[in-house]
Amino acid sequence: MSVMKAVILAAGAGTRMKSDKPKVIHKILDRTMLDYAIEAAYEAGAQEVCVIVGHGRDEVMETIKHPVSYAIQHEQLGTGHAVMQAKEFIQGEGNILVLFGDTPLITGESLSKLKTVHEQYNHGVTVLTTHVTDPTGYGRIIRDEQGQFLKSVEHKDATQDELKVNEINSGMYMFKAEALSKALGQLTNHNAQGEYYLPDTLSIIQKEGELVDAMAIENVTEILGVNNKVQLFEATTIMRNRINHRLMEAGVTMIDANQVYIGKDVVVEADAILYPGTTIEGKSIIKSGAHIGANSKIVNSIIESNVTVENSTILESKVEEGSTVGPYAYIRPNSSIGRNVKVGDFVEIKNSTIGDGTKISHLTYVGDADVGREVNFGCGTVTVNYDGVKKHRTIIKDHAFIGCNTNLVSPVTVEENAYTAAGSTITKDVPQDALGIARSRQENKINWVKKKRH
Repeated sequence: MSVMKAVILAAGAGTRMKSDKPKVIHKILDRTMLDYAIEAAYEAGAQEVCVIVGHGRDEVMETIKHPVSYAIQHEQLGTGHAVMQAKEFIQGEGNILVLFGDTPLITGESLSKLKTVHEQYNHGVTVLTTHVTDPTGYGRIIRDEQGQFLKSVEHKDATQDELKVNEINSGMYMFKAEALSKALGQLTNHNAQGEYYLPDTLSIIQKEGELVDAMAIENVTEILGVNNKVQLFEATTIMRNRINHRLMEAGVTMIDANQVYIGKDVVVEADAILYPGTTIEGKSIIKSGAHIGANSKIVNSIIESNVTVENSTILESKVEEGSTVGPYAYIRPNSSIGRNVKVGDFVEIKNSTIGDGTKISHLTYVGDADVGREVNFGCGTVTVNYDGVKKHRTIIKDHAFIGCNTNLVSPVTVEENAYTAAGSTITKDVPQDALGIARSRQENKINWVKKKRH
């Protein structure tokens, strides 16, 4: 198998986006447009990826977490000029895939087919194309009577007959590395814009005696570029539908798929049920039988079978089988919720482990805590985990009972079967089977109100 590298053009300012952010780092669902292009290149078999950056390059480079190298285009002088900046990366044998950072809908499957056709017929360059109903504004692929590739012509340079052609140039190519390197060396900017155009390399490569051809894909949406916020919305809708349809065909139930937003890497098993307003991102896994209720958000988390999540947020955590979360609960990173746990309304959990069968019904904060099995939290409990300098942990062992409005000032341990009295501020460990009380004795001042008013 020959070596394949990818060059992704991502240097443009994207002024039509009307945004201070570089265009390619605008997001579709849970990742940037550039992320999708990089992932498609790797999925197609690229061993290395070089991203051409320019406008806002520091922000682009900081945002992208994939293993890529970068080349800088200090001035935006056309697509050919952009690829020139990667001349050292391009050198050598093998193939060079050229993509755009603002075409997020292209798939690794289509690019893999492009590579297969390119190598099978030993092309110097293979153009990725498609057929559209309205080709206005696109470069056209011109073929002879036998269907052989003749040239790619820009819309503004096409004749009346050529304008009738509906096969368009996507701007994505598979080159032989050596052919591309030679062609870039001969590229000129003798045009009205004074720019170097990558499509001009096709005729140069033809003149060098290499075969040039095009491969058309059926799905027109894969080549759509994003130039403004309307097109960003349209691309998001296409990507959402693509992901949701795949999941529903695999057995996932969506009450309204038009209002469910799921990232590309999310795994949802058959017989999970997703309600409207659900957002699931990152490397999340939703197991069979889980119910994800309306307006819930789950990021990089594992939701086990038969868990119910109602109108809640779960971040970088795990909820085990049979538990319920919400409504209006907030599970923050590094939390592990055991089996058959109840996390009720307006409960916040952070960096904590919660044992099986524990009930945290409402209005409670559990932070930096290790909670055992079948513990009961009364309303208004707070683990006071921060002393102003350091965070400390609270330990609550099996079968403990935490009374309403208890403050547990960490570091502190409540031993097995121990109770805390309602309204207590616990600063010392509570022994096994003991009742911890930390509050003043009630005193009633007779006629105090009358005296105050008088």
